[in-house]
Amino acid sequence: MTVLFHPHWTEILAIVALGIWLHLFFGRGWFWRVKNLDADGGRVLLQDPFPKIIAVVPARNEAETIGKVVASLVNQDYPGELSIVIVDDHSDDATATIAGRVSKEHGAEEEVRVVTASALPEGWTGKLWALNEGLVSAAAEPPVFYWFTDADITHAPDTLRRLVARADRNKLDLASVMVLLQAKTLPERALIPAFLYFFLMLYPPKWIADEDLSTSGAAGGCILLRSEALDRIGGLASIRNEVIDDCALARVVKESGGRVCMGLTRESASLRAYGTFGEIRDLVARTAFTQLRYSALLLAGTLAGMFLTYLAPVMLLFVHDSTAKILGFLAWLLMTLSFLPTLRFYRLSPAWAPLLPLTALFYCYAIWLSAVRYWTGRGGLWKGRAQAPKDA
Repeated sequence: MTVLFHPHWTEILAIVALGIWLHLFFGRGWFWRVKNLDADGGRVLLQDPFPKIIAVVPARNEAETIGKVVASLVNQDYPGELSIVIVDDHSDDATATIAGRVSKEHGAEEEVRVVTASALPEGWTGKLWALNEGLVSAAAEPPVFYWFTDADITHAPDTLRRLVARADRNKLDLASVMVLLQAKTLPERALIPAFLYFFLMLYPPKWIADEDLSTSGAAGGCILLRSEALDRIGGLASIRNEVIDDCALARVVKESGGRVCMGLTRESASLRAYGTFGEIRDLVARTAFTQLRYSALLLAGTLAGMFLTYLAPVMLLFVHDSTAKILGFLAWLLMTLSFLPTLRFYRLSPAWAPLLPLTALFYCYAIWLSAVRYWTGRGGLWKGRAQAPKDA
């Protein structure tokens, strides 16, 4: 069925859509060239004395994964002093018990401490409070770096060495890597690569590393933070109510004059599986409206922008105007080509690339749902907690 538009408007729409993709493809820090963001390659050079590290792991109802996580941390081949604090964030399962047992099985009782977070105070999000409780427990012996990582992520033995070497080499205050998310089930293969793609589009790593630009971002599953930088920003209390805590942390560190960078890794991987489309929808909906600063105007603008960027190029293929068709096809082609490197990173078929408009439509739905949940008092919902501020 042919979609009918007035010829004048179809050409304008086509010019706008192609203009957007020319900008995204050539003018947004080459965000889609994920091979250039690889943090796993190259030599790792560390000089003695090796900085002291404290890893802090917030854990809430992570009995299924915490054992593997603790094992990956105690098996780091880092030559310096590494201690690990597991913060049990009011779990109602065996998270704390399993963490303690696994540390004993690996002979790491002295390196691993399991602490229980105190009651969540008003004005703090759960994860940030748990991280802060971990910092408080380690206050007597402050390290050179804190390593924040999640209770559902395992790391290769050389992960910490690479992070520290990169931070030392580039004089970084915050070094972060986006870990490999699972892409095994049908919903994961259809939607997770786009999650990375959209994230990099919002936070181009090349721009993050540029000290002259305000763009900042980080991936909360693996952050190495210099303790001096943490003191300079006033501790985690400076971002205590942030739902997107990783990017907020990168922002205040960069605003304080710190140097920040973010890369990608295949050697650190998330253990969290998404078996249904609804689970990934909820992953996106948890923070999407927060990203839009809880603004209905920004929500409308974002949805309109998504239409122009991802849906309009495909719709233009069905109009009568041949010029609009060609321009729409070129926009769709640039979209497809830019998505291919992300699919290669996930070792998925390139056949998924032309389907990005359908994926974008799903994300539009998740963004809208995020706003609806906020308006109904369920914003930032995570493990039973609605964390978005009601008076935003």
